[in-house]
Amino acid sequence: MQTLTPVTLRSRPSLDETELELINARLESASPSEIIAWAHDRFGDRLAMTASFADTTLIDLATSVAPDVEVIFLDTGFHFAETLNTVRRAMERYALNLTVLRPPADADDVWEHGSDACCAARKVAPLDRYLTGHVDAWLSGLRRVDSPERADTPIVSIDRRGLVKVNPMANMTDDEYESYIADHEVLVNTLAYDGYASIGCWPCTEPSTDGRSGRWGGTKTECGLHL
Repeated sequence: MQTLTPVTLRSRPSLDETELELINARLESASPSEIIAWAHDRFGDRLAMTASFADTTLIDLATSVAPDVEVIFLDTGFHFAETLNTVRRAMERYALNLTVLRPPADADDVWEHGSDACCAARKVAPLDRYLTGHVDAWLSGLRRVDSPERADTPIVSIDRRGLVKVNPMANMTDDEYESYIADHEVLVNTLAYDGYASIGCWPCTEPSTDGRSGRWGGTKTECGLHL
């Protein structure tokens, strides 16, 4: 049985339930940039963001508001070369304040331990260890249209670590998302042009034009980072 690294929960969230409800109501009609600006004003340098480098839409939005925002990339050891190249291109374009998190050399892998254990050891545990005690809030690129499981994604929530999680693009439609990419010449992982609608690690990602259905052979749609 896979044992996850224990997560030390914060003693109190920085937003109580009443304030959280009011903030979500106010930000539901705000633009992604306005949501990021609220988060940056509220949390300052205790705000970070995660990036998968399927494209750099959230990076483009976030750095336009806070150029030095910390960008966290989970290098699982199994990324496509095209993904790593997108990281390189993003560094050149945005001069990112980039933090790369890597698992230990003996971390569980998909072939010996299965995809759940691999994701837990190479994604979830490194991010848990880093975020806990390091930030008060983090930005995620989740959108409600990504999958049925994400349809109720809030703009702001308290995650299982006790941290504030902000999803600035939660209510962006596909048309709005694609328009932003075109209008801002956002960097896109070249695998997207080869039929990959969702891009993860190469052992568990196949071409698909239907959302996240090409991930994990259809056995699941989430790695555990957003549970």
